[in-house]
Amino acid sequence: MSSNAPRQPVRDLRFFLTVPHACSYLAGREATTLFLDPQEAPGQGVYDALALLGFRRSGRHLYRPHCDACSACISVRIPVEAFSPNRTQRKLMNRNADLSLHVRPALFDAEHYALYAHYVRTRHADGDMYPPSHEQYRTFLTLDQPYARLLEFRLDGRLVAVSAFDQLEHGLSAIYTFFDPAPELERRSLGTLAVLWLVRRALDQGLPHVYLGYWIRECRKMSYKQAFQPLEMLDGRHWRRLITTR
Repeated sequence: MSSNAPRQPVRDLRFFLTVPHACSYLAGREATTLFLDPQEAPGQGVYDALALLGFRRSGRHLYRPHCDACSACISVRIPVEAFSPNRTQRKLMNRNADLSLHVRPALFDAEHYALYAHYVRTRHADGDMYPPSHEQYRTFLTLDQPYARLLEFRLDGRLVAVSAFDQLEHGLSAIYTFFDPAPELERRSLGTLAVLWLVRRALDQGLPHVYLGYWIRECRKMSYKQAFQPLEMLDGRHWRRLITTR
């Protein structure tokens, strides 16, 4: 068990609650979100501290679920020194050895947006992100902060995936990954590859964790997170090992 108490105390910050709204992950349930005052710039120190308390970033907003009648959303992270890729993950990394990778600031790029829009229209036409728009993309995945990064994956110069992530003092935080849904790229499992890359980068930088956001046991879309073992979960203010069945 580890608490990883933030070096900079979280004080003198204002938080707000949303009104109850339909849950994006569990049908028939309502959700409420706690978020940092939008007037508070999400600077590095505050972000580092709140990430240890289960907060996530979306655009300029730091938030976490705060539902009275439900605790299904569990913050999870990978302790990178304890992680060992399984046989499938090792094969996946070998299969993608021909990709070139490049880290860029999280600023708007027309090529990135075109891939994002195609991904949303193809894979998430029934979700909250449909229909895609420039404004939606900018407010979700771009941020002019030094910790906010975008990782490009290219195959012979062709952009095939972009993964948004944040550089924290105590780890890397996976924000969102979108990729080319072309059938010939399916075996590359680019979403999984992005997480494996984050683990490797965290190890190289001497950072202890990769944060994967929230895991919901009953949500099939989140089941892929169980493939990264071991996982730690936030239990109140402490992180402890999460026992899952793959």
